[in-house]
Amino acid sequence: MAHYSTTVQSPAPAADIFAYLADFATVAEWDPGVKSAHLLGGEPGRTGARYLVKAGFLGRTLPLEYVILESIEPTEEFAGRVVLEAISSDFRSYDIITVAPRPKGSTVTYDADLALRGFRRPFDPFLRLAFKVIGDRASSGLQSAVQLRRVT
Repeated sequence: MAHYSTTVQSPAPAADIFAYLADFATVAEWDPGVKSAHLLGGEPGRTGARYLVKAGFLGRTLPLEYVILESIEPTEEFAGRVVLEAISSDFRSYDIITVAPRPKGSTVTYDADLALRGFRRPFDPFLRLAFKVIGDRASSGLQSAVQLRRVT
């Protein structure tokens, strides 16, 4: 299994950043490895919402259907989180986005686990290396996106 975690800061309030990131269609705006993303069903950013994400990976386009397993909005005192999962014949992706309030803005932590499935499983060590590069690019895009969010 490959794991990637990053933490970035935003000057925008946690509620605003949460609303932006919980609607997972926005992943195409900040993750350069994602070619497109759109809502398939449910209410954007809410538990049960489903998204089709087309990700570029090792020269291929992988369609992944993500479902929000849990969506808890942040308060002025407590962090919120969105838990997403995508399962295909090739991969299982399990992502947790946590948005915590801080005195002047918010802190976003993105944790992602990616595991190969089936006969591909022995190639997990190679996946870890590729996922680090992919994760670093996504982290940079995430940092830029949350920095540009409007401060209300």
